[in-house]
Amino acid sequence: MKALVTGGTGFVGSHIVRALNAAGHQAVVLHRASSKLQALDGLTYQSAIGDILDEPSLAAACQGCDWVFHVAAVADYWRADPNRMFEANVEGTRRVLNAAHSAGVQRVIFTSSAAAIGLRDDGQPSDESMSFNLPLSHFPYGHSKYLAEQVVKEAVAAGQDVVTVNPVVILGPGDLNMISGSFITQVKRLGPLVPVTSGGIAIIDVRDVARMHLAAAERGRPGERYILTTANLSQRDLLGMIADVVGVRRPFLPTPSFIVSISATLIDLARALGIPTPIDSNQARLGVRNIFFDGRKAWAEFGPPQIDMRQSVRDTYDWYRQNGYL
Repeated sequence: MKALVTGGTGFVGSHIVRALNAAGHQAVVLHRASSKLQALDGLTYQSAIGDILDEPSLAAACQGCDWVFHVAAVADYWRADPNRMFEANVEGTRRVLNAAHSAGVQRVIFTSSAAAIGLRDDGQPSDESMSFNLPLSHFPYGHSKYLAEQVVKEAVAAGQDVVTVNPVVILGPGDLNMISGSFITQVKRLGPLVPVTSGGIAIIDVRDVARMHLAAAERGRPGERYILTTANLSQRDLLGMIADVVGVRRPFLPTPSFIVSISATLIDLARALGIPTPIDSNQARLGVRNIFFDGRKAWAEFGPPQIDMRQSVRDTYDWYRQNGYL
C-alpha cells in the first residue's frame, strides 16, 4: 500500500512512517520546505512539499495513495494561538478529506484525540460513546478536535471511508517538541517538589499508537472512533513511577483543589499581562479530574498494547538523555 502521512515529521507521524516501513508499505510525507526532518532520520519515505491548508499541494500529495493518515494538527495548545489551532485542526481536516476523496484514496485514518471525548462525572473511564462536554472556553483544543470529528462525520455520511482514532496522553522516544515528555523532564529537574494533584490521566506509548494506526487502516470499521490507551494512572502513581525510573525521590506534596483553582486564575492573569507560563489554566483545572478512558474497543479489534508504561517511561528518559534534553 502507498500511504500519505500528514504531520509525518512530528512525534506520532514519524512513528507511523516507521511502522509503515516495517510492514513493507510505501510512505509519503507531507511537509513544508522548511520543516525539520530529524524525526525521519533513517526511514524510507517520499517527500511531498505542501501544507494541510494548501489545496493544490494536498491534491498532488494524495495522487496514487491508498491510505491517508491525517496526523497533522496543532497539539501544543497551551503554546499556540487559538485561531491558528482551529484553522489547522478543523479546516485542515476538511481540506485533507476533500483532497483524499478527489484522489480516490481508499481510506483516511484521522488522528483525533481523547480530548474530543467527554468526561464522566463519576470519574470512571469514558468510552467512545461519550460526547465532548467540557466548557468550550476551558478547553479549546478538545473543542477543535470535536469540531474536526464533526467534519469527519459529514464526510462519512457522504460515503467516504474514514476511521477515527483518539489517542490519550502519549509518551515514548522521539518527542522532539516536548508535547508530553515534560512530565519526565519536570520530575527529573524538580524531584519531590513537583506538586501532586488529586486527578489522574490515561497514557500510552507512541509505538503502540503507531501500530494501532496501521491496524485501523487494515481492519478498522468505517465511521467508527477508537480510543487508543494503555493505562489509567493517578497523578501520584504516574509521577512516582517516573521518579523511580529517573532516579529521584517521589513527589509527595499534595495540592488541594482550591489551590489549583487559585493557580488557574493566576495563570490567566499572568498570560493577560504577557507573562509566559509553562502550562495554561485549562491544564491546571483538569489536574484535579480523572481524565480516564476505556480502550477495550481498540484492544479487541487492533490487539492490546504491547509496551507497558514503565518501559515507555524508561525508553523516553533514555532518549532524552541521549539527545541532550536533560
